[in-house]
Amino acid sequence: MSAHSLSELQAVNSFAALPDAFYTRLAPQPLNNPRLLHANAEAAALIGLDPAVLDTPEFLRVFSGAEPLPGGDTLAAVYSGHQFGVWAGQLGDGRAHLLGEIQGPAGAWELQLKGAGMTPYSRMGDGRAVLRSSVREYLASEAMHGLGVPTTRALALVASDDPVWRETVETAAIVTRMSPSFVRFGSFEHWSSRRQPDMLKTLADYVIDRYYPECRAASAGEPQDAAAPYIGLLREVTRRTALLMADWQAVGFCHGVMNTDNMSILGLTLDYGPYGFMDGFRLGHVCNHSDSEGRYSWNRQPSVALWNLYRLGGSLHTLVQDVDGLRAVLDEYEGVFTRAFHDRMGAKLGLAAWRPADEPLLDDLLKLMDANQADFTLTWRRLADAVSGRRAPFEDLFIDRPAAAAWLDRLLARHAQDGRPAAEVADAMNRVNPLYVLRNHLAEEAIRAAKSGDASEIDTLMKLLRAPFTAQVGYEKYASLPPDWANGIEVSCSS
Repeated sequence: MSAHSLSELQAVNSFAALPDAFYTRLAPQPLNNPRLLHANAEAAALIGLDPAVLDTPEFLRVFSGAEPLPGGDTLAAVYSGHQFGVWAGQLGDGRAHLLGEIQGPAGAWELQLKGAGMTPYSRMGDGRAVLRSSVREYLASEAMHGLGVPTTRALALVASDDPVWRETVETAAIVTRMSPSFVRFGSFEHWSSRRQPDMLKTLADYVIDRYYPECRAASAGEPQDAAAPYIGLLREVTRRTALLMADWQAVGFCHGVMNTDNMSILGLTLDYGPYGFMDGFRLGHVCNHSDSEGRYSWNRQPSVALWNLYRLGGSLHTLVQDVDGLRAVLDEYEGVFTRAFHDRMGAKLGLAAWRPADEPLLDDLLKLMDANQADFTLTWRRLADAVSGRRAPFEDLFIDRPAAAAWLDRLLARHAQDGRPAAEVADAMNRVNPLYVLRNHLAEEAIRAAKSGDASEIDTLMKLLRAPFTAQVGYEKYASLPPDWANGIEVSCSS
């Protein structure tokens, strides 16, 4: 049964039960004259909250930072990390407040306000988030969920006229994020770098016991080695991270700032800042204007994730003296990623099953897309049309149409080897190749409307992005090539 008020929710607050050194307890700094711009009924259902509660003054007070979550335990967590490959030392929730943890119908969810004011970990920041970045995060997490990519979720978006200084003066907002846990790779790096093995063990035991209890299991009749749970933890995080990278690559998603403090210990997409879904495809596409070296380009994301996992493994070395055992686990990453990537891309190509001989077919398509800057999403989506006999929409995406036609002939010959009916193949392809993604210009149009208090574009995008594989009549512009002005949109770390 759904809760009809916030006070009826069941609070558990497991992270707050850790020692005080893991966080600082403090209240958020509420926005002035806040207004609820949007609330997500689907996310509310995850914590058992009745949709009617979203329209109440109590809901606005809690998620604008004016009142604590009933039964919650508000805090900001400390962590450290590598940023752009360089050790940055202590970091932490510089503009986020964890309100508490709620037990929902299918598990517990932590609720976190992003943009709720300064904390002891703000460093030179003001603790605020602007409306622009808040709308982008609110939409992105739900877009990724619709695509089937593991992610944090978003519950509410609260706006205010409070001024915030970035490149220009903007207005403040708070987005409420939801996750089973916000623990990061950098949470482990923090205690390892400080040479506090007891605290590191406390964190590792907490994560294992709450999220990876299978790592405690020993073979029947055999005592478990003391280090085995921590090796098991690294193995499971490595597996989940590899699968996440395959998901990102398959939908053309670029995170933009894959620092170790932005990597989830649960293998979720975490911290949406200068992200982007590619329009014109480039193997080395960089979505973050601040990333001048291209460290986090699309084609480097899988290797960066492994680099980050090595930092996590190095932190766990404090608890696991078996360096070879840790390295062996990390060596599993490439195989897990490669198999998952091939499975996903094979499905996108309409293949019944991936074969090693299919590698040149995929590579040549990516090279062709790169050379022609073909639209990533539409290239894959229109492949189903080509399989059904309508080749022109696919070939029209390429400047070099003869090369696209020649490649398509190769794909169709490969399909013939599988022997499945074309209609069946096309239907299967449309179930994995989305029609709607959160393109930058669509997010920008939602932001522009939100600045005047109009949430209708957010509503529309939420509707489409929840079912991104299904064509909706009357929404053709949301599945079209981006307008010319979209080329001028830049996102950076301030986004």
